[in-house]
Order: sequence, then structure tokens, then C-alpha cells
Amino acid sequence: MLSCSKFEPRELSIPREQPIFSTRAHVFQIDPNTKKNWVPTSKHAVTVSYFYDSTRNVYRIISLDGSKAIINSTITPNMTFTKTSQKFGQWADSRANTVYGLGFSSEHHLTKFAEKFQEFKEAARLAKEKSQEKMELTSTPSQESAGGDLQSPLTPESINGTDDERTHEVTQNSEPRAEPTQNALPFSHSSAISKHWEAELATLKGNNAKLTAALLESTANVKQWKQQLAAYQEEAERLHKRVTELECVSSQANAVHTHKAELNQTIQELEETLKKKEEEIEKLKQEIDNARELQEQRDSLTQKLQEVEIRNKDLEGQLSDLEQRLEKSQNEQEAFRNNLKTLLEILDGKIFELTELRDNLAKLLECS
Repeated sequence: MLSCSKFEPRELSIPREQPIFSTRAHVFQIDPNTKKNWVPTSKHAVTVSYFYDSTRNVYRIISLDGSKAIINSTITPNMTFTKTSQKFGQWADSRANTVYGLGFSSEHHLTKFAEKFQEFKEAARLAKEKSQEKMELTSTPSQESAGGDLQSPLTPESINGTDDERTHEVTQNSEPRAEPTQNALPFSHSSAISKHWEAELATLKGNNAKLTAALLESTANVKQWKQQLAAYQEEAERLHKRVTELECVSSQANAVHTHKAELNQTIQELEETLKKKEEEIEKLKQEIDNARELQEQRDSLTQKLQEVEIRNKDLEGQLSDLEQRLEKSQNEQEAFRNNLKTLLEILDGKIFELTELRDNLAKLLECS
């Protein structure tokens, strides 16, 4: 069993505003070492409240256990509250470098808390946008007092509720305690793997599209080069014939030799050009082979992504089955308790009847 001392509650100074929404829940934090197990930070259900800090224009989730703050989380637009079961939800706070979990007494309380979380998250986003617009319109920054948000703290009673609410807490403590599911983080881990493979697949698709376009362009260039090569070969043959004709003319022998040298040089240049084109064709063939290898890698990643999705569905099915089995077990325990209670009442009645019978027999013996 993990020790709860890893999450030492902190002293908290709370603004004087009253909470805008409150509920009761068991509070947990994620184990900083394993990042998998939940560690309870409250021994019983405590009040969890939403506060609005008008000085900083922010919304906060605050919960006190006695005089210690076990939750002090500022809601930001990028936060997400996730329901991991019918009575348990969680959210990550990057500023506190932890993940908070809340176990509620009913699904209704969990749904209400999640709706308020979404509502105040949207309000925080709008407040941030207005603040940015205000900063853009004004040339000088606002001069706010640094200590404006640290006013006199609330008493624990104002956070944990009135006497009537504490009486209601005693009643709620008898209800089944919602425990966090251990499969929540594996689902998050599987989702992160799926997103990673999806990003890799998108990158490969982009590279494949670029290589396909380059391949089409290279194919068109190869055709053009082949046409040029054929034209060069025809020109070389024509030049060879012309050289032969010039050699037959003895009167122009010197001019023919000079022209022949020039033609030989031209042929040599054309042969060098042809050699370069052939090298470029070889490079294009290698690029085509690389494109095929990338296509195979994309197909492999697609198959792995499908396997991960199938595994996620299997895990979701297992989670649903476990929740049904837990609910069935709770119902069976409740029925067993009711039967025991009925048997105890019958046994008490029988014992009382036997006691009366014993007393009557004793009286008869005394009278006789």
C-alpha cells in the first residue's frame, strides 16, 4: 500500500468570495513515481468548490481537508476533465505537475461537476481572449496590486459547508465509495500511441505524395530525354554521312578534315551528355525504389494502427464488463445484508418467546 505522505497538503490563502458551485467527493492524486496508481488525499468525502478570482479574472478548483488545501487548481482553456467510470473523473494540472481524481457518490454528481468544469473552462477562455484584446488596445500595462488576490482567508467551515451540510456528509459517508479505475491510464497511453502512429502515417502520406509528384515529373523528363537522345543519334548519323561525303571530295580535303574534327568533338559532347542523362535515369530509378519502400512502411504502420485500435476496443469491452461485475457484486452484497438483517430480527423474536416460555415454566414450578 502506497503512503499518502507523498502528497503533503499545502497551506492556502483563499479570496473572500463565496464558492460559485460546490459538491462532495473523495479526492485522489496520481502517484508521482509510477504514474499509474491513485493515492487518496482525503480520508472521507470533502467539499470541492469552484471559485472565481475577480482580481486575476480566473477560475479555480479548491478543496480543503480541515485547514489544509488538498486541491488548488487554476482552470486553463487547454484543460480537459475526463470521465473514466460512472462515478470517477480526472483532470491534469501542468502547473501543479499532477493529475487530480474525484470519486463521487453518484453519476449525477459526476455529470454536474463535468458540466461546470466545461462551463468555467469556456469562461476562462473568453476571459483570456478579452484580456489579450485589452492588452493590444492599451499601450501601457495595467497597474494591478501584487497582493490584491491574497485577502483574508475563509474559515474551513465556509469551504466544507454549514452544519446541515456536515450532517448530510455523515449520511453520504455510508454510501459506497467510488474507486478509480486502473485502466484509465492504459487507455490514455494507448490513445497517445494511436496519435503518434497517426502523425507518422500523415507524414508518410505527405512524403508519398511528394515522391509521386517527383516520379511523374521524372517520368516526363525521361521521355523528353529519350526523344532528345533519338534526335542526337539521328544527328550523329547524319553527320557521319556528311563526313563520308566530304571525304569523297578531294578538292575540299582540308575543309573536310577540319569539319570532321569539329563533328567528332560535337559527337563526343553529345556522348557525354547522353552519359549524364543515363546517370540521372539511374538516380530516378533509385528514387522510385525508395518510394516503394516508403509505401511498404506506410502499409505496415497502417496495420499497426488498426491493431492498436482493436486493442483499445478490447480494453473498453473489458472495462465495461468489470464495471457490470462490480455493480452485480454490490447488489448481491446488499441483498445478503438484508437477508441477514431479517434473520436477526426473526432470531430476536424467537429468543424473546423462549425467554417468556422459560419465565412461565419457572412460575409454574414455584406455584407447584
